[in-house]
Amino acid sequence: MIDLRSDTKSLPTAEMLQAIMDAELGDDVNSEDPTVNALEARCAELLGKEAALLVPSGTHGNLVSIYTQIRPGEELICHRLAHLYHYERGGISGVCGALVRPIPGDYGMLDLDALADTLAHGDLHRCRTGMVSLENTHNNCGGIALTGEHTAAVAAMAHEFGALLHIDGARIFNAAVALDVSPAELAAPADSITFCFSKSLGAPVGAAVCGSTEFIHKVRETRKLFGGGMRQAGIIAAPALWALENNLPKLLDDHRHARQIADTLNHLPGIQLDMYSVQTNMVYFSVIRDDINAPELCRRLLEYDITAGSRNDQLIRFVTHVNMTDADVDTICSALTEILT
Repeated sequence: MIDLRSDTKSLPTAEMLQAIMDAELGDDVNSEDPTVNALEARCAELLGKEAALLVPSGTHGNLVSIYTQIRPGEELICHRLAHLYHYERGGISGVCGALVRPIPGDYGMLDLDALADTLAHGDLHRCRTGMVSLENTHNNCGGIALTGEHTAAVAAMAHEFGALLHIDGARIFNAAVALDVSPAELAAPADSITFCFSKSLGAPVGAAVCGSTEFIHKVRETRKLFGGGMRQAGIIAAPALWALENNLPKLLDDHRHARQIADTLNHLPGIQLDMYSVQTNMVYFSVIRDDINAPELCRRLLEYDITAGSRNDQLIRFVTHVNMTDADVDTICSALTEILT
């Protein structure tokens, strides 16, 4: 099957599995796993931060980052379509005790006027803004890559109010490739950043949190509090490290594949999509036809051994990933053309 539902559906390669078999292991709770230590050092280097920490997932990474840096009752400002606001089980409020203030913005960027109106020093009646969060790439806005300039502008405004900037950088390497800059440049203004190994990088599990040495020391304590100490975690770190060293150049192919699919869809009747939003490995499009809707299109694609998922009766998201070949993409485009014409 060709799976377009998410890049989390990618499977580990034989080389990743061999890396697990060859991994040198120890007790990571006591920082004694050499493979984990090597991975964390590499993550910190790539993101331009002092230190990094392996965590089980991106959601876990966002949660421990927010919990470590924000006080209960403080406010967290994010984009109204942010992943950590919509899809992370309300952990910002339920676990961290923070009040979420979502604000608008085009293509995943925060509206700077709205941000200025929302940031607060706090007073007798209203709690202060403790954190501002950005998402890069921005999932619900089509996989948009946020520029370093926008991130720096948001960080400057947040820091002026004594608030911190956190980046949910689940696919930060996709953003760096799309913008042709280093991931460290995109992460530089942030006080903390997370990214996933299990999405576009193609590893089976895991994420990293990056920041200052002092912050990572505190986050390690929070990870333990949340049950994230994983002992011989080198079996997770080994394929993640392999992915960092081998799969980053392949992100260009993922972006090219997404663009090819989008170009095909853009010429088919009854399909609406914003080509500007197709910047990385996602294609969001709407099926506006009387003869077929989004769920039915997904059912028809199964006849071609293609798995896809609809968001509602009109909206579909396709995500390309490291397991996808040029031939797979040709198959997808041919299937879409046959079904929709």
